Amino acid sequence: MAVTGHATQSGRHYDAIVVGLGAVGAATLCQLALRGARVLGIDRFAPPHDRGSSHGESRITRLAIGEGDSYVPLVQRSHAIWRELEARTGRTLLTQTGGLVLAPRDSAANHHGKPDFLRRTIACAERYGIRHEVLDAAGIRARYPQFALQGDEIGYFEPEAGFVRPEEAIAAQLDVARALGAEVHVGERVDAVEDPGHGGAVAVQTDTARYSATQVVVAAGPWLPDFLGAPARAAWQPDFEVYRQVMYWFDAPGAAADFAPGRLPIFIWMYGDAQEDYMYGFPSADPARPALKVATEQYAVTTTPGTLRREVGADEASAMYASRVAGRFPQVAPRALQTRACMYTVTPDRHFVVDTLPDAPNVWIASACSGHGFKHSAGLGEAIAAQLLGRPGGADLSAFRRPSRG
Repeated sequence: MAVTGHATQSGRHYDAIVVGLGAVGAATLCQLALRGARVLGIDRFAPPHDRGSSHGESRITRLAIGEGDSYVPLVQRSHAIWRELEARTGRTLLTQTGGLVLAPRDSAANHHGKPDFLRRTIACAERYGIRHEVLDAAGIRARYPQFALQGDEIGYFEPEAGFVRPEEAIAAQLDVARALGAEVHVGERVDAVEDPGHGGAVAVQTDTARYSATQVVVAAGPWLPDFLGAPARAAWQPDFEVYRQVMYWFDAPGAAADFAPGRLPIFIWMYGDAQEDYMYGFPSADPARPALKVATEQYAVTTTPGTLRREVGADEASAMYASRVAGRFPQVAPRALQTRACMYTVTPDRHFVVDTLPDAPNVWIASACSGHGFKHSAGLGEAIAAQLLGRPGGADLSAFRRPSRG
């Protein structure tokens, strides 16, 4: 076992233990430490790592959230927290490139389970006073000639959108947590979380030690189904399915400047009515390796952390280029400079889950899932920390309670 922070001490009691130190876990641990709590974070790997859902150089962030208004306060707080963390740690976390959501003018294209996602985004921006523009195809083409449009598109442009660097964000939050006295145990696997109920301490059993805490947050991402598989909690297990997703970085020879931040926005491009008629992308995050990063989403084949195929075949890259990139970005070449696989944990309604287990009231499940979690994670960690400690502040989490299945 590798340990960062204090030495492992079986029997020590904490105000809170956070299981899983990816996007949400690292944020929650950091925010608990900032509030003076005695906290322990545990991860079976060494975050930031590439074993789960929080890797791959960049994640989209945008303020107008077509997935639902409940997310807007979270992402607004996240942007503020990223800037606070940058000032505290000296790391670069948030790059605001502007963001473009585009679709055919007469389409009601679905995204993340929400029909007419583009107009939902525009309406959200109007309700919250988020600065934006609505562009027609000529306006998009004039500003961003990299996009080869059909001519019938409309676009939502948000100047404050951009990307967050997930590995840097996780590392920054863990650095801050450690500096404030949080214990961070890496390379340690949690085998069981046991809540006796009736206000008793929660026990966390790992492969090397046993700990107790007043409350426990399980932020285990795609490993959540493992934690929810015990008979008393089996009713929750169908709420989470895991899907393999792939990111691609395609070469842009001779056009590096056109795909740099400031010249290309992050984008979500729904070019048809079918769920698969879609891709999202980024300008280059690394000036030394200019490329167009693109990805799509698939919800046809489930996986697990233990069975995930991490290798990305050349045939997958070729198919992605031919089906989505070739006719839409003429300057981009078919050569994939890099590919990465990750996992989405997805709920039936595509919303987050932040709630206690019915038979374990001091065990919190925190899943910022369904493909749109990282942008909200810092604000979500703040809200969870405030709620656990009974402190004021933080966004309202009531919309993310698990729907009743009774």
